Amino acid sequence: MTDKLELQPEIAALDFDNRMIPAHGHMGVDFEQRVDFDRLRGYRLARSILSLEASECGAFLLFDFYNIRYTTQTWIGGALGDKMSRYALLTRDGKPHLWDFGSAAKHHRLFSPWLEEGHSHAGMMGLRGAINPDVGLMRDAVKTIKGLLADAGVANMPVGVDLVEPAFLFEMQAQGLVVVDIQQSMLDARAIKNVDEIMLLSQAAAMVDGVYQDIANALQPGIRENEIVALASKRLYEMGSEQVEAINAVSGERCNPHPHNFTDRIIRPGDQAFFDIIHSFNGYRTCYYRTFSVGSSTPAQHSAYARAREWMDAAIDTVRDGVGTDQIAKLWPKATDIGIANEMEAFGLQFGHGLGLGLHERPIISRLNSLTHPVEIKEGMVFALETYCPASDGISAARIEEEVVITRSGAQVLTKFPAQELFVANKY
Repeated sequence: MTDKLELQPEIAALDFDNRMIPAHGHMGVDFEQRVDFDRLRGYRLARSILSLEASECGAFLLFDFYNIRYTTQTWIGGALGDKMSRYALLTRDGKPHLWDFGSAAKHHRLFSPWLEEGHSHAGMMGLRGAINPDVGLMRDAVKTIKGLLADAGVANMPVGVDLVEPAFLFEMQAQGLVVVDIQQSMLDARAIKNVDEIMLLSQAAAMVDGVYQDIANALQPGIRENEIVALASKRLYEMGSEQVEAINAVSGERCNPHPHNFTDRIIRPGDQAFFDIIHSFNGYRTCYYRTFSVGSSTPAQHSAYARAREWMDAAIDTVRDGVGTDQIAKLWPKATDIGIANEMEAFGLQFGHGLGLGLHERPIISRLNSLTHPVEIKEGMVFALETYCPASDGISAARIEEEVVITRSGAQVLTKFPAQELFVANKY
C-alpha cells in the first residue's frame, strides 16, 4: 500500500508543501480547483482494496460506520450510528455490497450511482438485540453473505470483520465462516489522507475558528456552560455541519481535574474556561480545544497556559515524516509531573490522535502506549495534538489543541483561532 500523499503534478493549487491549505466555501466552482468528490471516492476505495489484498482475507465485512463510508461513499444520519444496522461487504473486485436501513437502500440506488447495480440492499440485523436473534435475521444475512463469497470465488478464505455483535459472530462461525479482525487494516488504510480529505478537514476547522470568535464574544459572567454548547451547536449547523458530535465546556473549579463533559455551571468573573468542539463537515471531523479567562486573569492561569503552550510548540516543531510517536510523547510531562497518579489516569491530557472520518484514528500518541509501541509518522497523516496543565491555584487549568497536517516540509497547522497566549475574553 502506498503511504505517500498522492498529488497530481498539474494541480499546483493543491501543493500543500508550498501553499497554505485552503478552507473553501460550500460550493463547487468552475474557476478554482477544490474538493473533487469523484477523486475522493476513488482514493478511499483504492486504499481499502489495497488493504484487503494485503490481508489473508477473501473479503471484509464492515459494520463500523466510518469504514462503511470510506468504502461505499454513503452515509445516513447519526441516529443509527450505534445500532449496528448497516453493513457492507468488500470483495477484491472493488464493487462493495451495501445493506442499509429500509428505504435508504432505494435512496442510494437513485443517488449513489457509483454503487454497482444490484449492490444496494435493504438489510436488518435486529437493532442491537431489539429483534431477538431467534427470529432468524442474522441467519439469513449470513447465508446471503456466504453466497456472495462463493460467487466471488473466496468462499474458503477468512472473512475480515471490524466490529460485530456477539450473536452475529456466533452465527457466522456456526455456518462455517472463519472470522478474523481487520479493524487494524482499515485504520491503516484510512491513516493517509489525500488532498480532498485534507481540504475537508481544513474547512471543518475553519468553521470552528468562527465559532470560537462567537464564544469569545459571548463569554461573560452569568452565561452557563450549556448555553455556550447551545450557541456553538446552533452556529455549526447554520454553517453546514453534518454532525455536532460533542462539545466540552469546562469552567472554574471544574477545570482541574478535567471532567470531559459540560454542565449548567454559571461562569463567573475571573474563571478559566476551556472548550472542545467536535463536529464533522462532509464526514471529516474536528477536535479543537481553546482556553479562555473570563474578564480577568491571574498569574497562575498565565503560567499554566505558558507551560501547556511550550509542550504544544515542542511537539509541532518536532513532528514530521519519519518521526516516531515515542519522540513526541517524550516531549510531554509524565503524569506524576502534573499531579496525576499514573499514565492511565492521565490518558487524553497530553495526547495526539488521528482525525478523519472518525475522531480517533491513527496515530494515537501518548505516554501510555507510544513509548513501548511507537508508530512512524508519515506524510499525509492528519492528527490533533493536545496538552493540559493544571494551575498552581488548584482550580484552573490550561487546555490547548492544534490540528496538524504532515507535509514534506513538516507540520502545517489547520486550527487558526489565536492560542499562542492566554486569551482573556471581554477583558475588564
